[in-house]
Amino acid sequence: MIINTMKTISKTASYHASSEKVFQYLDDLGVTGMHMTQSSAMMMGNKLNLEYLTPNHKGLGTKYRWTGKMIGLQMDFTVEVTKWLPGVEKTWETIGEAKMIIYSWYRMHLQLSRKDNLTIAELSITYEKPLGWFLKVISFLFADWYCRWCLKNMLRDTGHSVNNDPIAY
Repeated sequence: MIINTMKTISKTASYHASSEKVFQYLDDLGVTGMHMTQSSAMMMGNKLNLEYLTPNHKGLGTKYRWTGKMIGLQMDFTVEVTKWLPGVEKTWETIGEAKMIIYSWYRMHLQLSRKDNLTIAELSITYEKPLGWFLKVISFLFADWYCRWCLKNMLRDTGHSVNNDPIAY
């Protein structure tokens, strides 16, 4: 029997800005990855380093690598943009061997829509739990919490970047 270990966490925010402007910020790792490059309690006082592996920093096929340590364990994973429709939709996910703590793999998905002069951004993280009992316990305790924190930060930072706090996130 195969047990599905994938889980999806989603969060939505509304912005008084065009879809193109909201997409521009959510497509920028300087905005969406900022919370991972700064030391914080959620990052247990650690931060990750970001390295672009492709000359293009946005668009289909863009690849980047995150490295660093967390709770003394090495983090090293590569992410590739697998779907990119400017102003509308973006998907990016880990590729190859990934050294992560609370996931063994993840995919992020962004979908934008318009309603009542607002841009609605739905952002989600789908992840697979790691192998090994120690990492499974850490994932059980922290993965969903971390996902919610990550999504909240990405949407909030986008709200600040478009010079409008999101209406709700």
